[in-house]
Amino acid sequence: MINTITVKGSVEQNYRTEIECSHKLIIDQPKAAGGEDLGPNPLELFLSSLAACFCAVGKIISNQNNLGVDGIHVTVEGDIDKKYLLGKTTEGRAGFTEIRSSITVHADDMSNKEKEDFVNEISRRCPVADNIINTSKIVTSTKHEGLMEERV
Repeated sequence: MINTITVKGSVEQNYRTEIECSHKLIIDQPKAAGGEDLGPNPLELFLSSLAACFCAVGKIISNQNNLGVDGIHVTVEGDIDKKYLLGKTTEGRAGFTEIRSSITVHADDMSNKEKEDFVNEISRRCPVADNIINTSKIVTSTKHEGLMEERV
């Protein structure tokens, strides 16, 4: 069954972007980049979504299988050339060139092999990781005074 998840965002002043979803969030840029530093920037939020998804999926798997996982700690880091997104070059790409994650599983009753299998299952079932690894169709539309034009 396919579910649609909707997130809305709007920006009016500086880079302060208000996000509406199950909770309201503020996404911003650091002061050095012209923002007010009221929240994470979009790149940090993107990487955070991967870390949070790994944690949530890990808890789901642990609960489904009664694994007794006491905690899951995730570090995610990504390499990006910001010159592209700033319009200073057309060489390369706008996105991360590499994303690395490290997952530590705290579970006294699991062997190292069981922890590795558990982390592999987390990676396999994480929808955020799936969207990074596989291509998802992005459909962007522009609204003009009540008219809607669709671009693919």
